[in-house]
Amino acid sequence: MVRVPPGMTLVVGLGVSGRAICRHLARLDVPFMVADTREEPPGLAAFRDAHPEVVVHCGPLEVLNLEAAEEVVISPGVDPHHPVLAPLAGHLNPCTGDPRLVGEMALFTRATRAPIAAITGSNAKSSVTTLLGKMAQASGVNAAVGGNLGTAALDLLAQQPDAELFILELSSFQLETTPCLGAKVAAFLNLSEDHLDRHGDMQGYRKAKQGIFRGAQHAIVNADDPMTFPSHPPAKLTRFGHQPPSGNDWGLAYQQGRLMLMQGATPWLDADQLAMVGRHHYVNGLAALAMGDALGFDPAAMCEALKAFKGLPHRSEFIAELNGVKWVNDTKGTNVGATLAAIEGIGTGLTGQLILLAGGVGKGADFAPLAEPLRRAARCVVLFGQDALRLEDALAGHVETRLVPDLAHAMEEAYALAQPGDCVLLSPACASLDQFANYQARGDVFRDWVTQKAQQSEATP
Repeated sequence: MVRVPPGMTLVVGLGVSGRAICRHLARLDVPFMVADTREEPPGLAAFRDAHPEVVVHCGPLEVLNLEAAEEVVISPGVDPHHPVLAPLAGHLNPCTGDPRLVGEMALFTRATRAPIAAITGSNAKSSVTTLLGKMAQASGVNAAVGGNLGTAALDLLAQQPDAELFILELSSFQLETTPCLGAKVAAFLNLSEDHLDRHGDMQGYRKAKQGIFRGAQHAIVNADDPMTFPSHPPAKLTRFGHQPPSGNDWGLAYQQGRLMLMQGATPWLDADQLAMVGRHHYVNGLAALAMGDALGFDPAAMCEALKAFKGLPHRSEFIAELNGVKWVNDTKGTNVGATLAAIEGIGTGLTGQLILLAGGVGKGADFAPLAEPLRRAARCVVLFGQDALRLEDALAGHVETRLVPDLAHAMEEAYALAQPGDCVLLSPACASLDQFANYQARGDVFRDWVTQKAQQSEATP
């Protein structure tokens, strides 16, 4: 049995967040040791070089005795319901009154008094976080942007100690171990099936996400998705969504035949002015505008930032047009909700039809919600990867499907099927790890193939 000494903090997990936790504790001169369930976690040698005095335990947590530990800080990838950790949940340190089992964001909120703008959701949180950061910059606000996206929150404290605002993307894994975030503005963008292997069911997943509202001053929620509404609303609540808005809420409405981004009865932007295309992107823009407005950003600067924003790579990313057919890379569509958003957002603006490329690791999700939107919008769905047969069963009788062994064959099949006015959309509704290192690698294969085809077309007289 390995005993954590009295007064010692235990950090569990040596991933990106775990290493950031360790750097933070080292800056504060807090004594700590580290545990990781992997025998050889990546970066272990570099960590030992950076922290030669720190004891590192690699292997099963069951050999640890945590009775005397001052605090246990777990990385987002570590399940707080692990049998060794679960008994600590809800227990308080008798000296400090703080919970004995926390995550990185608990340390972050202790260390800063700067306001926090927090964003969560099953989909689009990286896009909204990045866009809000650009709006802050355009408004002259010294904001630090990161969290689950880019730089870990605790590293932001060291890198930008004079930040006036922290704009943070936060996952359900981060939020479930945060006792009180205390955000100035907290946005819950949407909720769809994901991470049920960790949270058990949709209610467990929603409960973890709801942590973003603990101590919040202002909640921003999706009018089209009541699952995003706070169980205990803060003093201020603003909605955004696809429909025409009322009051000071945000939405989309037609004025004189043009689709406008609106706050109540006030138009802010013509949708045609945006570099991004698709209603799901317009709604993401509304969420960022709602947050920026609540934070007091300059309206004109926010609009300019939104007009210039082209979106993030691998998220409904337009690659090229081949023979009158658009090719769009939405490999980040790793769950059903993300793929539904892409289908609705892109499919409604086409003169032709969608050809969807889908498949991979389904994570136990229900694919049935895809059937009706694809019946309306798709010419064909080309399926590949581990759960292709499950997808085929869910779509049977609604839309034509074709099974192929991998993405390369799927692209060739789509190229042969597509007609002018169509869009070939890679939005797999699945994780990529059956055939790729990550979703980025999957998107890179798609982008490279389409780019090469475009170059070949240009070279042909």
